[in-house]
Amino acid sequence: MTDPRGERGQCAECGARGCEELFHGLLALDHSRAEPWGPLHGVSVSCFLLQHPGRLPADGGAAARGLLGAYLDGGQPAVERLVGRARAANSHRVKGGAAPDGAAQGPAVRSGREAPRGGFAVTIEQVALGGTFPAAGFPERVRAWAAATLDVWGPHSG
Repeated sequence: MTDPRGERGQCAECGARGCEELFHGLLALDHSRAEPWGPLHGVSVSCFLLQHPGRLPADGGAAARGLLGAYLDGGQPAVERLVGRARAANSHRVKGGAAPDGAAQGPAVRSGREAPRGGFAVTIEQVALGGTFPAAGFPERVRAWAAATLDVWGPHSG
């Protein structure tokens, strides 16, 4: 039996072909910290997680939705502010470790419904452009991926 995210078949969660392999390739580029991939690491990972609800963390995707909402509303500077607040709140110097304002915008999973599966207008397959994630146009493709992901999950508040 083929893995639902295997390289040959179409993923049952996001609808892309070869999403697992593509994700590992994107992570390698992200971790190089080179432009344009590195700065968009959090956005890319959030898109991938929200399009693969079987992998969502305990918050049900709330933090990922908050990050994508911040990105779509304010670009990379808004993401950097959000991440900075999250790091500060997670510091051993902060008692209670409360989440910073805006860290988890919107409900984790839509009320009365399961997390969406499929129906995404843009997946990692379109962002990859043949599997190579070319630098030219990458930020625009990631923005489209983020917008398509939140379109299916429902509106975000910014």
